[in-house]
Amino acid sequence: MSDRSANAPTLPPEIARRRTFAIISHPDAGKTTLTEKFLLYGGAIQMAGQVRAKGEARRTRSDFMKMEQDRGISVSASAMSFDFDGYRFNLVDTPGHSDFSEDTYRTLTAVDAAVMVIDGAKGVESQTRKLFEVCRLRDLPILTFCNKMDRESRDTFEIIDEIQENLAIDVTPASWPIGQGREFVGSYDLINDRLDLMERADRNKVAQSIAIAGLDDPKLADHVPAHLLEQLCEEVEMARGLLPALDPQAVLDGTMTPIWFGSAINSFGVRDLMAGIARLGPQPQPQRATPRQIGPEEGKVAGFVFKVQANMDPKHRDRVAFLRLASGHFTRGMKLTHVRSKKAMTVSAPVLFLAADRELAEEAWAGDIIGIPNHGQLRIGDTLTEGEALRVTGIPSFAPELLNSVRALDPMKAKHLDKALMQFAEEGAAKVFKPMIGSGFIVGVVGALQFEVLASRIELEYGLPVRFEGSQFTSARWVTGPKDKLARFVEGNKGHIAHDNDGDVVYLTRLQWDIDRIERDHPDLTLSATKEMMV
Repeated sequence: MSDRSANAPTLPPEIARRRTFAIISHPDAGKTTLTEKFLLYGGAIQMAGQVRAKGEARRTRSDFMKMEQDRGISVSASAMSFDFDGYRFNLVDTPGHSDFSEDTYRTLTAVDAAVMVIDGAKGVESQTRKLFEVCRLRDLPILTFCNKMDRESRDTFEIIDEIQENLAIDVTPASWPIGQGREFVGSYDLINDRLDLMERADRNKVAQSIAIAGLDDPKLADHVPAHLLEQLCEEVEMARGLLPALDPQAVLDGTMTPIWFGSAINSFGVRDLMAGIARLGPQPQPQRATPRQIGPEEGKVAGFVFKVQANMDPKHRDRVAFLRLASGHFTRGMKLTHVRSKKAMTVSAPVLFLAADRELAEEAWAGDIIGIPNHGQLRIGDTLTEGEALRVTGIPSFAPELLNSVRALDPMKAKHLDKALMQFAEEGAAKVFKPMIGSGFIVGVVGALQFEVLASRIELEYGLPVRFEGSQFTSARWVTGPKDKLARFVEGNKGHIAHDNDGDVVYLTRLQWDIDRIERDHPDLTLSATKEMMV
């Protein structure tokens, strides 16, 4: 993706101290709790919210949509900025549920690294594997946190072997757990030769750290039961003999992941992980764009929209575009060129996020993520610059796997439904197709839960109850090719043709046979399951 080596250009100190990363995991691995503790240690909140608590206490800071608060799952990626130990962390939380994976894929285009959270009892799960593959495609550095060590978990070597085999990446332990489940007392910090002891009485209390002079330091016996100390010494000796040593360049190249063991709910291991992100994580990286890549060290501002979230504040019917700054030093009130429309935009009320809370952003630097409130001018994939016609590339849109027709339960409000659907299409929450024949829309999503979320949001945000109903179509493909041949194809297949919200031609299919037939009979046309959101 970029040059992360020692030969990379020297960045201004404000940019060099930024660490922009996402957290990826399988649902229930503890990602939201970990996010919460990051904010706690970053001084952004006073007390971590209990994810499993009832009522108001359950509302964790990164889950601002009502449905997320009700279900306790994250269904849209949100961004949070905070300072830690002299570094500025820009953390992008991602949906843990696989039905919302497209939002996660797009989020991964806007970060420089990923923290992979795995459950100590379950190891590498299916969604983790999928998300890891996307990180691999982008050469993203990955730091791993093995969570829930205070519960019964698998053998440490077994977990490491599984990561190495399943994900084909070298694993190096940054810490080593001492005991597990009820016997879990803490971990040995292999980087700093420290003993970290977990505080079970107060879940928000930072672990006690004791500096020691290696594993033969007699001080260890004062804090660790004899049988666990013996096991620790044996295992660490084996680990040092069998596993590769920490190589910071290999971490930056994405070929090695350091792993920390801890318990996010008990605030244990989180600070060490954060220190690891600061020390081992990459500085802001160049972004792919045409006609040239954008370097973070460049003086002029450039940034791209990787997410649009509507109605973050239901009282204000607002729409906020999440912009990742790729270069330069942005200041409030700046005039930037909206490359797609070639029009100038004055960015007068940009915001920095602390989940649902926001504050006016007086300035931001390459690596930062700011929100730009707008009325629909900004779409996913848009690039804003100080004048140069650059377009950031590589932001994907995927063909939906489920298609339903939709209707308003009150026919008098059909116009409002059109507006709501267009908003969700621009936000990237669903694909919305207008068939050439017949009235109404067909809505496409990756997972069934998205239909529930859409119905809930349309009712909450527009006061419009809707019903999703089965469609005769099972999948959709974007069609591209020479203009004359595409026009002839559209004319001859009207019953299968629709247009997406950008006006691009889409072929709706019932069977795989439909796709095979088109590929056979129309060799000049391309049917694609992905579309790059470069506009």
